[in-house]
Amino acid sequence: MSESILRTKTKDFAKNIVLLSRTLRANKVEAVLINQILRCGTSIGANVHEAQYAQGTKDFISKLEISLKEANETEYWLELLFETDCISEESYKSLSCDCIAIRRMLVSSVTTLKNKES
Repeated sequence: MSESILRTKTKDFAKNIVLLSRTLRANKVEAVLINQILRCGTSIGANVHEAQYAQGTKDFISKLEISLKEANETEYWLELLFETDCISEESYKSLSCDCIAIRRMLVSSVTTLKNKES
């Protein structure tokens, strides 16, 4: 998959996380949980976008690896929100599926770039 598809998917995911955070606020979910999911869920796309202007391959890989870490953290917070009945099963499955797809794309991209580098 091309990098532009990854940028599009991560931006769309970030938008969905912002919408989720609004719903969580309206439902008076603990602010710390909202801030955590909002921070890491939107950071994935921000780092992918920033990678576009990386100062070489190592910097590019580093940005994608940061995105990968943020995706893993996002998966944790989504799971916690679901297991504490803060989000519905439908929302959880949808967002989790998108996050896993993005994580897989990031793993594939990083692996390919590292293999080309060596």
